[in-house]
Amino acid sequence: MKQKVKQQFLNLKFQNKIIGISLVIGLIPIVLLGFFSYSKVYSLLIEREETALRETLHREVMQLEYKLNSYLTTMNLIVWNENIRLALAKDYTSNYEMYLTYRDTIDPLFLTTRSLNSDITSITIYTDAHIYPHDNTLRPLTEAQNKQWYEKVCQTTVPFFCISENGKTLNLICQMYYHYVPYTNIICMSIDLNSALAAAESLFESNYGFVLLNDSKETIYQYTELINTDTIAASRDLWTDKLPGYITKTETLTPSGWTALLYRPVRTVTAAANNITYIALCMVFMCILLILFVSSKLSKVIVSPIIQLSANMEQVEQGNYALSVSSESTDEVGQLITSFQKMVHTLNNLVNEVLLSKIRQQKYEIEILQSQINPHFLYNSLSLINSKAIMSGQHDISQMARLLSTFYRTMLNKGQPITTIGSELENTKSYISIQQMMHAQSFDVVYDIDSQVLAYPIPSLLLQPLAENAIIHGLDQRELPSPAILSFSCGQEKEDIIFKIMDNGCGMSEEECEKILTKDSKGYGVKNVHQRIQLYYGSEYGLTYHSTKNMGTYVILRIRKNIQNQEITSENLLF
Repeated sequence: MKQKVKQQFLNLKFQNKIIGISLVIGLIPIVLLGFFSYSKVYSLLIEREETALRETLHREVMQLEYKLNSYLTTMNLIVWNENIRLALAKDYTSNYEMYLTYRDTIDPLFLTTRSLNSDITSITIYTDAHIYPHDNTLRPLTEAQNKQWYEKVCQTTVPFFCISENGKTLNLICQMYYHYVPYTNIICMSIDLNSALAAAESLFESNYGFVLLNDSKETIYQYTELINTDTIAASRDLWTDKLPGYITKTETLTPSGWTALLYRPVRTVTAAANNITYIALCMVFMCILLILFVSSKLSKVIVSPIIQLSANMEQVEQGNYALSVSSESTDEVGQLITSFQKMVHTLNNLVNEVLLSKIRQQKYEIEILQSQINPHFLYNSLSLINSKAIMSGQHDISQMARLLSTFYRTMLNKGQPITTIGSELENTKSYISIQQMMHAQSFDVVYDIDSQVLAYPIPSLLLQPLAENAIIHGLDQRELPSPAILSFSCGQEKEDIIFKIMDNGCGMSEEECEKILTKDSKGYGVKNVHQRIQLYYGSEYGLTYHSTKNMGTYVILRIRKNIQNQEITSENLLF
């Protein structure tokens, strides 16, 4: 990845590199300053909020402890009231005696207690003493056995708090234990939870969260559910004041063992720091614009001579040696332009004096070589052999003479490098027929030719070497008993023409198939054909070989349809 980024930077234009480097150098101090300012303001806001949360939570905990202690005091006054003890321990002989106990002892005490503390909604004694139930004040012990707190109250005589099943009532439970009383008595004081914690709601805004958890980490009360209660109960970081994304403070209530949690989202605390962020972003944006303007002007002055020099180099590469770049500067760029001018002048002399003379010499050598071949003499000789063979009744010799005449006539093509697909196919078919006669018809050939492509031009001698390669290195080397078949097809595919030559010969290994287009051969091999195709049509065209050992080989030749307008000169034929 690092190497790829480096390569992409190196591939950038020189002007873009200057602009990019200027941007980086200019933005680094601004970004560092903005980051430092933001981090300092951020930390100060967090520290200030932590102090405020700590003080607010402490005040609320003290107020809650005061209320809980008042409830416990009220409970103790009832539990240790001698009149209540005697009323529950007495053996009643009549209903009237019970009535007097309700009227003079229990009801006045409970009514006075509730009037002094409006948070208490009801006080109920559950007992198995010999006294009849009385409204919600006195109930049989069997009704308490279905309560969720019954097992716990039977195991202790210490008062404890618990939440009702509907979550709206806070119950203070205590067992009224007297060692000389043979009955079980349990007192339950019901307290309105919202009324008891109403003061907490006045301390906080909507973006604060306040939670009370009991000793089992169950939620007793929650104000503004900014965090899911299950998340709070399951968080391991809660008790270290590190709830992720929140500023939290916790404190334990002494009378009940509850935990009070006060928290606030960090994003609301640090909202004030966003102003600094916006200012920093505006400064960065303005600096980017200024740097882009200055660096573009500066880079244009520096890069303009280099761009002109590059354009002249492209012209020289295409053979145009007329220069339009010049420099009077003595800096590195000026020295480079001066050296380039000298080099082009020298190169122009070399081209005019050496290269062109070499091209002419090679052209003359080719013309001399072609003139040494007298195709008319060859054709007349083959015609004479054909006539003699017909007169003697040697039809095989006659056919061979005709095939050779057709093969050499299409192969020589009057010395032209470009022929038609029809002529090239006629040359290849003649060659294959000659090979069938030489092999005593030991293999069959199947043709599938699209007649619409026959008029398209094609470089000479592209197909015959492929057929020769398939016969000599494929069919001649096969060891299978099945008939040997050479398949030759030609068709169109969009703007391309596709030839496919396939044999069921001996095949090749994967390694041999990969090397067939790169290794040299003694004669005119497929490597030469592949190079000629790419020379005429480009690197995306050429040969593709596929082979399976002991099963056969097929080669695909792909060329472009139209090259009628392509200029063929002696220079691009010297391959």
